[in-house]
Amino acid sequence: MAAKDFKKELQETANRLCRPGVGLLAADESTGTIGKKFVAINVENVETNRQKYRELLFTTPGIEKCISGVILYDETARQSTKDGKKFVDLLKEKGIIPGIKVDKGLIPIPTTNDETATIGLEDLAKRCQEYYGMGIRFAKWRAVLKIGHGCPSDLALQENLWGLARYAAICQANGLVPIVEPEILSDGDHSIEVSQKVLEKVWYLQIKALAENNVFFEGILLKPSMVTPGSTNPDAKKVTSAEIAWRTVLALSRTIPPAIPGVMFLSGGQSEEEASLNLNEMNKISQIKRPWSLTFSYGRALQNTCVKTWGGKDEHLVAAQTALINRATAHSEASVGKYAGSKDGAGSESLFVADYKY
Repeated sequence: MAAKDFKKELQETANRLCRPGVGLLAADESTGTIGKKFVAINVENVETNRQKYRELLFTTPGIEKCISGVILYDETARQSTKDGKKFVDLLKEKGIIPGIKVDKGLIPIPTTNDETATIGLEDLAKRCQEYYGMGIRFAKWRAVLKIGHGCPSDLALQENLWGLARYAAICQANGLVPIVEPEILSDGDHSIEVSQKVLEKVWYLQIKALAENNVFFEGILLKPSMVTPGSTNPDAKKVTSAEIAWRTVLALSRTIPPAIPGVMFLSGGQSEEEASLNLNEMNKISQIKRPWSLTFSYGRALQNTCVKTWGGKDEHLVAAQTALINRATAHSEASVGKYAGSKDGAGSESLFVADYKY
């Protein structure tokens, strides 16, 4: 029997996810990573609390106006609300497409300068088939690259970008839109010029690997880093949102084919406000052709104020949901170039974590 051709469905799903004015909520933190959030607010990292927090996110009134899809962790994809409704079904009823993190984390690449590869390809097809049967329609796989001290090495580039391409092909063969995430960490003292040069090389090689694996470009989404200076660069604070936006869009225009419908940026440790302002400036650019939707796939830059407002207390649920919808609305406005900036300084806290893992 011939394999099912998912191309039409993949293209429709990808276009729905990146339509104007919406983006993705990345709620795919592993048990360990969400535990770090909970430690900061003195909440015990047990399944009951993880379920309660995720329910707070997904039941936020009006969230579907700003969020087109949610990336889930495997545990979360199998959980239900306190009333017994599956999270996957809850999201679908709101018109939000459920997605899933499918990579199994990072391992060191021997002979490199602490560079890593992402694992999880071995049983990926089987897992994709299960997730598709659960109603999930897109997937996410994170590869991590570094700048500086000989990085990214040719070996790390080959391993990570080929792995992302193999993942994308497997997902598409099983009905899931792959989000291709070649994250370049902002750790280091490199300039924004070096960042742009490296990102252009990475994106070019990523597209080449995808093409060599016969990936259907109209049915994928790209989740890249923005072009920013290294976190310890002495001039980092002098770089404006306008320059970050210009260099990022320019780099995309040189490397990313127009067949790909959407670029869903990761925040990479930017503050909530920075993530809004930088995205907003990109969507105001008219001098460079932008054939793709430029929007967001944020985790920390959507949830930071929300989780701290909640603090594990039921009586803070409404205030926490208000914080979430306020920032989701800001990102939504930024995705169409209409964000006017925070009026009260909200969302300005830095979310940078060195060598970020989750």
